[in-house]
Amino acid sequence: MLIDLQLHSTYSDGYLSPTEVVQFISKLGVKIASLTDHNTISGQNEFKRACQKYNIKAIVGLELYVKLNNKKLNILWYNFDDTSPELHKILRDSQRRRRGRVRAILEQLALNGFKIEVDKIIDKYNHYVPINHIIDDIMSNPLNRLKIAKETNSKNPREDEIIRKLFHNNKYGHLHESYINIFRILKLRKKIGGQLILNHPAKYGYVQKDFLEKIKKLGLDGIEVLSPHHSVGAIMYLQFCARELDFVATGGSDFHLFEGQRAPIQNSWQYFKINSKYLRKINKIIDKTET
Repeated sequence: MLIDLQLHSTYSDGYLSPTEVVQFISKLGVKIASLTDHNTISGQNEFKRACQKYNIKAIVGLELYVKLNNKKLNILWYNFDDTSPELHKILRDSQRRRRGRVRAILEQLALNGFKIEVDKIIDKYNHYVPINHIIDDIMSNPLNRLKIAKETNSKNPREDEIIRKLFHNNKYGHLHESYINIFRILKLRKKIGGQLILNHPAKYGYVQKDFLEKIKKLGLDGIEVLSPHHSVGAIMYLQFCARELDFVATGGSDFHLFEGQRAPIQNSWQYFKINSKYLRKINKIIDKTET
């Protein structure tokens, strides 16, 4: 059975509304899915309604930026109570911190010659402030495009190049995610339930088994095994770790957008599919809610 437990929408840094995301995955034959926007659950109701219309089972989901001491992690959270006032407060605080950090950098860019209406840009985003969309806003001005081309020494700079030059630069500032202490999340999970999964653990390199053992002891339930961010070798090793540590194994496309610009591959589903039969103990997540 095809599933997708990591999808993003316009409520964070995706480019499709929750309804459009559901329409897309429905055509692919996905039967169970989760919207896991960054540090926000504002798109959940729309996603659930659309899933019901297209006969897809919706799993409540969220992707969080968390800190374990000095280590920064992404975790996925499924099947929690999304009406929890305490969770909503944590997410609002996180969004407020991020908004302030983005604003500070935009103000510095404006002071350094970029044509930016800071309030107009910031006010477009009521939840998570997505840097990819902010860059789109900046690049909509031809003068800014010329300035960025000069700063990156490229007529057609990639998004990651622009992020480095504008948002990770001593001249304008360094944008850090608004991380949440993982122990705060673990404590809240005892109240509102759900499963906590380490997100794309091999995205940035080799996975250390002793670290996976550590998060197991902390109370995380599993690891994301099937991800377009993982090499085949990483997937094989993560399968082994999931078995050895008795983890739930999950999978998701991390879908955000269609690539556009006549690219031969438009999204990860063209070369990568998530079949539930390859994911050990996945029923602990996908059987938790009613269809």
